[in-house]
Amino acid sequence: MKSIFATTNDSTLAICRLVLGIVFFIHGAQLTLGWFGGYGFKGTMHFFTTQLGIPAVFAALAILAQFLGGLGLIVGFLGRIAAFGIAATMLVAVLKVHLAVGFFMNWSGMQKGEGYEYHLLAIVLCLLIMVKGSGALSIDRALSKT
Repeated sequence: MKSIFATTNDSTLAICRLVLGIVFFIHGAQLTLGWFGGYGFKGTMHFFTTQLGIPAVFAALAILAQFLGGLGLIVGFLGRIAAFGIAATMLVAVLKVHLAVGFFMNWSGMQKGEGYEYHLLAIVLCLLIMVKGSGALSIDRALSKT
C-alpha cells in the first residue's frame, strides 16, 4: 500500500497533476452532472453504449474515471490510480474514435471529428503521475510521510 502513496515533494509534478486534474474534473462534470454544456450521466451512457458500442459497465467506469479521477488528481489522493483510470479511458477513446480521424485536432472544421493529439498528451501526463506519484501538496505525499 505504501508504494501507491509514495511520492516526492516535486512541485513541477504537482503542477502537472493539478492541471490534468482540473481538465478531467471539468470534462467529467460534463459527462456525470451535465455541467458546462454536457449531457449528464444518462445522456453520456446512452451515447457510449449505443453509438460507440461500449458495454454499460465500461462506459460507467470511463465516466467515473474522468470525474472522480479528476477530483483525485486535484487533491492528490490515489494519484496513481486516478491517472491509470484516465489513461485507460483516453487509450480507448483513441482506439475507438480518434485514431481513424488522424493526429490533429479539428481546428479548421474540415475533418469528421477530432484527432488524438490531446489524448496523447493526457496519456503521457498520466504515465508521469503513475510512475512518480502525486508530488508536492498532495494527500498522497502527506500519507507517504507517516
